[in-house]
Amino acid sequence: MKAEERGLEDHGQKESMGSQEEAKVHFGYKLVALSEKKRLVSLHFDKVAPKYDFMNTLLSMGAHILWKRTAIEALRLKPGDRVLDMCAGTGDMALLALKKVGPSGLVLLYDMNLAMMQRARRKLLSTKDPKAVGMILGDAEQQGIKQDVFDASIVAFGIRNLTNMEQGFREMFRVLKPGGTMLCLEFSNPVTPWFKKLYDFYSFHVMPALGKLLAGSRQAYTYLPESIRVFPGPEELAQLLTSIGFQGVRYRRLTDGIAVIHVGKKPR
Repeated sequence: MKAEERGLEDHGQKESMGSQEEAKVHFGYKLVALSEKKRLVSLHFDKVAPKYDFMNTLLSMGAHILWKRTAIEALRLKPGDRVLDMCAGTGDMALLALKKVGPSGLVLLYDMNLAMMQRARRKLLSTKDPKAVGMILGDAEQQGIKQDVFDASIVAFGIRNLTNMEQGFREMFRVLKPGGTMLCLEFSNPVTPWFKKLYDFYSFHVMPALGKLLAGSRQAYTYLPESIRVFPGPEELAQLLTSIGFQGVRYRRLTDGIAVIHVGKKPR
């Protein structure tokens, strides 16, 4: 879906409501004030954190595990590499990256939600290389990290939750070393028409019902498909990444396009 069709101003999911009113952004299908979205997203993850991993596996029928493994393989990480995991959530991507970079490397998790980070911490402390892990609780759009530090910056299923997605990508670009690799794994929409209809029914009827039954929140699992539908398609996102300065941007659809991996390089 193009930005114009969604009624958006630009890639950052912003919409101006006039000079006298605060600009608004999408929270699912709702338009909310810029200053309100972070609070709503934080409340959302406070609500879903206790059963986040269980629900991810159930709702994706285990596919998210394969998608994440495929994404990490695409990075071609080496022992000793430094990796930033932005919007790290419960740490699945960090765990996979840690296996690649080993004890001589570093994986830094960056997320604004304490409940999600606490779950990530428990997972990472149980690994054999916990000293190769760092964690920062903070705003991904204003990272307290020096520039040109990381060999790779990754974000998986988190960028669409930012208030200003473009600013999040700019931060990923800033902290990368010249020649470093950015990877974004995010939901999108199937390309095969009959499969898209099936996916839409599952997303807007089955997922919210299971969310209410098993996680106690229909609303939280209605936000998920809505936020995916207002997210830019692969071509549009690739254009945004190129405009930020990433070179060689390419993408790969997974499971008919339910998820998409974007990769780009910071110029040397």
